[in-house]
Formats: sequence, C-alpha cells, structure tokens
Amino acid sequence: MDFSFNLKRTANASAWRVLPNRWDFVAFPLIICIIAMAAIGFHETLAPMSTLKTQAISLDPTNLPEYAMRTTLRMLAAMVASLTFTLVYGTLAAKSRRAGMVLVPILDILQSVPVLGYISFTVTFFLALFPGRVLGAELAAIFAIFTSQAWNMTFSFYQSLRTVPRDLDEVSRGFHLTSWQRFWKLEVPFSMPGLIWNMMMSMSGGWFFVVASEAITVGNNTITLPGIGAYLAQAISDKNLHAIGWVILAMTVVILAYDQFMFRPLVAWADKFRMETTSSGNAPESWLLDLIRRTHLIHRLLVPLGWMFAKAARVNFTLPAFGGPRFHIPQREKTSRIGDIVWAALVLLATVYVVYRVVAYVRTGVSLDEVWHVLVLGLITLLRVVVLIAIASVIWVPIGVLIGLRPALAEKVQPIAQFLAAFPANLLFPVFVIAIVRFHLNPDIWLSPLIVLGTQWYILFNVIAGASSYPNDYREAAKNFHIRGWQWWRQAMLPGIFPYYVTGAITASGGAWNASIVAEFVQWGDTKVAAHGLGAYIAQTTAAGDYPKIIVGIAVMSLFVTLFNRLLWRPMFAYAEAKLRLD
Repeated sequence: MDFSFNLKRTANASAWRVLPNRWDFVAFPLIICIIAMAAIGFHETLAPMSTLKTQAISLDPTNLPEYAMRTTLRMLAAMVASLTFTLVYGTLAAKSRRAGMVLVPILDILQSVPVLGYISFTVTFFLALFPGRVLGAELAAIFAIFTSQAWNMTFSFYQSLRTVPRDLDEVSRGFHLTSWQRFWKLEVPFSMPGLIWNMMMSMSGGWFFVVASEAITVGNNTITLPGIGAYLAQAISDKNLHAIGWVILAMTVVILAYDQFMFRPLVAWADKFRMETTSSGNAPESWLLDLIRRTHLIHRLLVPLGWMFAKAARVNFTLPAFGGPRFHIPQREKTSRIGDIVWAALVLLATVYVVYRVVAYVRTGVSLDEVWHVLVLGLITLLRVVVLIAIASVIWVPIGVLIGLRPALAEKVQPIAQFLAAFPANLLFPVFVIAIVRFHLNPDIWLSPLIVLGTQWYILFNVIAGASSYPNDYREAAKNFHIRGWQWWRQAMLPGIFPYYVTGAITASGGAWNASIVAEFVQWGDTKVAAHGLGAYIAQTTAAGDYPKIIVGIAVMSLFVTLFNRLLWRPMFAYAEAKLRLD
C-alpha cells in the first residue's frame, strides 16, 4: 500500500476543510454586516449630547433604516444584559435558601415596578455617569428596555432550576459532578427550551415599551434618541398616519430579522436539550444554523470557541454556597436555624429603614387622603388585570399546547406571535381615541383591551415552551394507553405544562400592570383619553414630574403585584414544584 499517497490525500482533505467553500462566501457578508452595524452604533453613542438637539427626529421614511439599526442594537444590548442577570440572579434565588428568601420577593417587586418608574429615577443617574455624552442617554434607554426583559427570563430560569427532574439530579451527583459542572451540564441545558421562548417574549416586551425608552419625558426634561420608538412618538404627536404605517413596516422587517438570525437558530439548536429518550420526528430547523454547519472556514473558527466553553464547563470547581452533599446533622440544623433568624432580622431591619426613609420623603408632598385614593385606583386596575388574565388563559393555553406539540407549526407561528407580541399599544391609540370620542364610549371599559397586548403573550409563549419541552415518551405512553379528550388534558398535558403556565401567569400579571400605564392614559395628538386606574395615575404624575406621587403610585402597584403573587401564584408554583415535576 502506498502510505505516502494516503498521507497526502489526508493532508489535502484537511486543507480542503479549512479553505472557504461556497457557504463561507454566503455567511461572511452577514457576519461583516453585523460587525459593521455594531461598530457604527457604538461610535454614535460616543457623540456629544448636543447632537440629539441638533438632529431632530424626522418622519422621512428614508431615515427609518438608521433608526431601526439603533433600536435593534439597544434591544440586543439589553438582551445580553438580561441573560447575564438571569443566570446569576436566578441561580442565587433557586440554589441559596437564604438568598431566595430575599431575592424572590425582590424579583416580584422589581417586576411590578413600571418602566416609567425606572426611567423617572435612572435617567439622571446615567446622564451624570457620562456627562455631555450620548452614551449616558443610551444606557438609560438600554436599562429601561432591560427592565422590560429581565424579569420574565429570570422567572423562567428560576422555575426550570426548581423543577429539574430528581433522577437526573441524582445521576449527576452519582457521577460526582461539582455544582459548577452540574450547572452547565444539567441545569442550563434543561432550562434552555423554556428560556429561549421567554427570550423571545422578553424581546417582544421590549418593543412594547420602546417608545417610553427612546422618547423619555420626565417633568421638564425631554430626551429623544434616534430610533423606531422616537419615530413612533413623533408620528403620534403629529397625527401622521402615513408615518405610523412606515413604523409598522420597519418593525415587521426588524422582527423577522431577529427571528431568522437569532431566535430560530437558537430554537433549532436547543431542541437537542429536550428531555426524552425517543425522537419527536419533527425537529425545528434553521437555514442559518444549517448554513454555518456547512461552512468550512467559519466552522473551523468557531471550533476553538466551543472548545473553550466546553473546557470551562468541565472545570472541577465547586460553588461554596451551593456545592456538596446535604447531611442532616442536628448540630448543623440548629446552627442553620440560628442563622435563618439572624438573616431574617437583618432583612427586616433593612426593610423597615428603607420604608421609613421613603415614607418620610413622600409625606412632604402626599396626604393620607391621596394615599387612600391611590389604593382605590389600584383595586380598579387589579380588577382589570384579573379579568384579562382569566380571558387570556382560557384562549391561549389550548392554542399554546397546539403550537408547542407541533414544531413545524411552531416555526410558522413563531414570527407571527413575535410580531403580535411586539406590537406596541401606541399604534392602536388612533383607533381607540377616535372611537371613544366619536361614540362617547366609556374609557374604563374600552381602554381595557389595550392591556391584553401586555398580558396574553407571556402565557402563550410559556405554554408553547412547556408543550415543546413535554417529553415525547409521555406522549407516546398516553397514545398507547388510549388516553384522549378531557382525560388527556387533565392527566397528561395540563400537569406537564402547569409550571410553565404559572411562570407565564406571574410575568403576565406584571406585564399587565405595566401595560396599564400605557393603556389607561392614551393620547392622539392633542386629544387625551384617561380611564380610572393606577396606570393612568402613574402616567400623569410622571409627565408632571411629581416625584412624591410617582413613588406612591409605584409603591401601591408593587404592593398589589407582590400580594397577588404571594397569595395566588406562589402557592400554585409551590404545588407545581412539589407535585408536577416530570420525574
């Protein structure tokens, strides 16, 4: 045998695997465009603040591509920050019992604080952090978008960590994996399908509040950043229906781009983390993921990056707070109880101090009668939220299961659902304002549907994630035992998706309260329509720059959301965690 020939052929094959092929020439322009877009956007953030005043928002459609690029980069930066926050915060809340005692209630409160509430107090901080630079205003906008994305993702990741099947956890411990290795090898992969669908929902939630983040008005201070949200705010102010039509077109293009270049590849990639031993036969696909896999040079360039991540996941490192076996030693349990008492006392003291300082500040501009008035407005908004949550659940749970069990259908519905979830309520202001004024309708009733735009999609996306993660083994077993109809829903599907539904309902509640600020006080040009409710109160006081009343409104909203979660959703979540784990 001619070994020299074989060596030569092997060397030539290796060289061909490194040389670019036709797929590389298709993928390279896409990568170059993304890098160039990021570089241009970063350069514009370093411009002086004076450029925002000299470059007023123009409704010329030719400016929309640039505005769309700026908005896309802000939302991507907020998504990266949200993912980092999710992994750190969700892990601490799920793994550390004492941290969870504080972090989970704080997460309820953070979710309940409206986006306008964050903007009211963070704009000054970020502008002072980078004085005279657009970067300060950009960070304020990114942080506002972050607050509309992070909580939903964190709740999803927390729910996944708390419901990892016990048998898989026992196997990982049997292989003596450290807490670090178990996190990357078991817990993060298990959470991926649900987390990615919630990332889509969070991106859509960012679109819902993109106007508030790019056209910031607090008291006499107005900061307008170039972007689709600022363009839409200007179109609403000018009553320009043609400009609103261009906004819808631009949003459609950007959402489709996000779907094709980011979310669809992620969904196709995450399908390998489904918990099952039999294949579903209808795996989701992505042309971009297939393109990258077919390339030679780009694939080779990505190999070292994948090797580094794999190597980091296998590091023999134990997180001090989480690792190690759990031994039931009486002395240790006694020490733990003492530690819990001390920790609870410290948390209580800190809470009392914060409440005292807030009350002292609020008393300077708010009377007790005003507080009672705000509580009544909160009850009105609570009634709207409860009714809309119930309606959304009845409609979207069956539809979400239908979509989630059919990957081929999910691929078709995914961009449509993303677009509908991202559709800002501001675009419907002309229809609602004109109809209410012309037909003398009751705003308390007819403005309520706008809240649905910030409610139903959380439930839909989480149910889709739950149905997508439902083991094919269980579906086959139900089919073999001829379980169908209502029995199939009651005994098979609803228990399987229930933890995901509760996560969606919790975030839907917070989303509805946030949406009430946009929905209960609407404006079309100079015409304003307001409903009775806490959302309208916060919107009006924010526009007036009345900080004591803003704080009261935010505090009451946080109180209602937190109590609602504690009395209803948390017990349901605990039940799902204890009784409905897919073990």
